[in-house]
Amino acid sequence: MSAKRRDPRAERAAVVVAEAPRRRIDRTHRGGAVAQGATVAPAAAPVVTIADPAYLVFAVVEMAGGVLSRHDRQVLGAARLLDGGGTAAVVLLAPGLPEDAGAAGADRVMVLAERDDPAALAASVAAAIRAHGPRHVVFAESADGGDLARRVAALCDEALFDAVESLSARQAIRPAAAGRAEWRAAPPRLLSIAADRIAPWRGAAHAAEPVDPPADPARDAALAVRLSPLPVEAANVRLDEAGFVIAAGNGVTDFAGFLDLARALGATPGGSRVVCDAGALPRAMQVGASGTVLNADCYVAFGISGAPQHLQGIGTVEHVVAVNTDLHAAMIARADLAVVADAQAVLPALLALLGAEA
Repeated sequence: MSAKRRDPRAERAAVVVAEAPRRRIDRTHRGGAVAQGATVAPAAAPVVTIADPAYLVFAVVEMAGGVLSRHDRQVLGAARLLDGGGTAAVVLLAPGLPEDAGAAGADRVMVLAERDDPAALAASVAAAIRAHGPRHVVFAESADGGDLARRVAALCDEALFDAVESLSARQAIRPAAAGRAEWRAAPPRLLSIAADRIAPWRGAAHAAEPVDPPADPARDAALAVRLSPLPVEAANVRLDEAGFVIAAGNGVTDFAGFLDLARALGATPGGSRVVCDAGALPRAMQVGASGTVLNADCYVAFGISGAPQHLQGIGTVEHVVAVNTDLHAAMIARADLAVVADAQAVLPALLALLGAEA
């Protein structure tokens, strides 16, 4: 019987963490075809079930908006790197049950009750750790994920190895001395993963079987604090913190209408350098390497051709939509979805459609 032929393109794609602003590859990852370094998994691969795991690895995710984010998937990818060659089970701890938990690499899913305050959520995660005794617990090193990781570390009286940028079953590496050095250690129990450093799982889907959470930890009602997020006007959110940004370029002439559309969409408005240089929008709204570099989930560019410095500013954006009359514009090439049309004509049409739906 002849051996199956390797697919080098698929093997390379399996270890790519990010394509822009420059390609980042995690060659330690075992996802998909790279898992054993040989053949490509068939398209209809069976679901992997680990009935009797040697130990557990927890992956604690935020699931903002009710779906697994890019960073959440990287947390699951990191957890799979610690699974002892497939002998351990990865348990996803999340505030909901994502439909693609198995495809993202979860063997089990533990749905935690939604909490209005971070201390109660940390207590729930700490209770799950005490009940199941995982060997490793992986968090996202983000604003909320990092806060949760440190609260859990304090409750468990254990050290947290934070902002890990490279991970394997034998070693975790994080920056030290303001990035001038590296701190290497065997993977500890509690660790958090920096964004866009470790590839998400791209191998066979796992079973994602439900697991009951432990009993709610007792809390002193007199000391309990209920917190809820305050609504914030999207226009007041800093560009580097915004999740949804729309920007105007030289193809936009009605900037009042553009700002009205941003409010209707709940998006943070921005602009190209040409627009800000002309004074049509304030300098604080400039998107690009010479303005603000975005870390958004979605970016919509109206009438922006895509100068190199502007493309550098949207390098890590997950989804890009471009509206431009030039089919060969660099922004059209960068976009996941392109609308070849006059941006100034599309703006009022969208605004009218949103008004009709309201």
